[in-house]
Amino acid sequence: MNHGNGVSRGDRNRNARLAKLRTAVPVTNAIVGIDLAERKQMVVVTDHDSKVLARRTFRCKAWDLGAALDWAGERSTRAGYAGVTVTCEPTGHRWRVLGQLAAERGMSFVCVQPMLTSGARKSEDLTTDKTDDKDAVLIARLTAELRCYLPEPVDETWGRLRHLGVRREQLLDEHVACVQQIRDLLECVWPAAISTAQQPFKSATWVASMHVIITRDCGDFTRTRRLGPVRFEHAVRKELTRRGKLRPCLRILRNLYAALADPAGVIEHRSGAFERIAWLIEDWDTARAKLADTEVRMVAVLDDLELTELACSIQGLSPVGAAAILAETGDLHRFTSSRAVVKHAGLAPRQRMSGTFAGRARLSGAGRPRLRTAAWRAVWGAVKSNPVYAARYRHLTTRETNKLKPTQAQTVLAGAILRQLHAVITTGRAWDPDIATHGTLKPTTLAEVAA
Repeated sequence: MNHGNGVSRGDRNRNARLAKLRTAVPVTNAIVGIDLAERKQMVVVTDHDSKVLARRTFRCKAWDLGAALDWAGERSTRAGYAGVTVTCEPTGHRWRVLGQLAAERGMSFVCVQPMLTSGARKSEDLTTDKTDDKDAVLIARLTAELRCYLPEPVDETWGRLRHLGVRREQLLDEHVACVQQIRDLLECVWPAAISTAQQPFKSATWVASMHVIITRDCGDFTRTRRLGPVRFEHAVRKELTRRGKLRPCLRILRNLYAALADPAGVIEHRSGAFERIAWLIEDWDTARAKLADTEVRMVAVLDDLELTELACSIQGLSPVGAAAILAETGDLHRFTSSRAVVKHAGLAPRQRMSGTFAGRARLSGAGRPRLRTAAWRAVWGAVKSNPVYAARYRHLTTRETNKLKPTQAQTVLAGAILRQLHAVITTGRAWDPDIATHGTLKPTTLAEVAA
């Protein structure tokens, strides 16, 4: 469509966003800026020129701010305003409490990003002073300028998925931390054990064998060597059975038994290090069990939202991977475009252009870091299982001009997964490789053919 006024799609999206914000911050409302803290809440009532109409400090918890909102509503009515718009920074949990209290009173509620408040401090009076009094006024001023946003409405199911996603990230961090500590300790006191398997920490046989060795010897391999290969194999099989596995990898098992004779390592630290490794293996097993349970719950929530089939129509994207992404984005219908999702993840390129100068584009790095991580993890399975993504990856890393490094190509694919997941869920249509490769949209019904 040709627009004679030169308004771009970005302009239209921004205009629509501002119009939506204006309904929450109408000129007929006074603005109540609140700087939240644990026991001290600074409340100011301002007009749209950020002139302070009233100010008061409430020494109470966030749940007791209802009296502050009632006071602010009374002050705004005295000043001739039809209502109030409540605004604050979304730090901690208190802003959710304030939003609920405002909704109970029929008051509009918006949030201001803390980084905007930080920048506004310097522009206010050329200082970096940070006080509750100033911050409350700055929050109100930024809201009057519509430099705020409407917080995401979360229902019970989406809220549960978000909490499960945070829990999964914590367990993944714990899982990785245990692996790194075990590796570091073994490289110090028994480096030969690491080389007995290509990927030791992914091998059930290696983990079971290490458990047998550490619980028997605690640093002295004499007892385990005295068992002999056959009895050692029997002990490992028992441990594997306890862990729910059936058959060991005999090559790894024999390599570990042979490594018992390797003298390399700091012997003086071996006893203490093996005691720590035994604890770490227990923590690792616990973290993996909790992680598996959390992922099952996340997939169940995805089923409740009836999104599993749609999301997993993207070949190579697992139900857990899709649930991890949606736990960070929330309902994708709230985004105006797929590019907005990529910006939310911080995977959109940051352009640097002025006049005839064109700088090198880099990732913005803003947005939700856990969303970037979830999209990045999804790339690994997609490149292996999805021919469209695999071909795209090969093209980006092998083309003659502007050839990308592997990590750069993976970043491009992470953004593509987010865009296509948004399209799949918002349109309700399964992923189509033709459309994913910039093909034409093919009609699927007779009515579409006739149209």
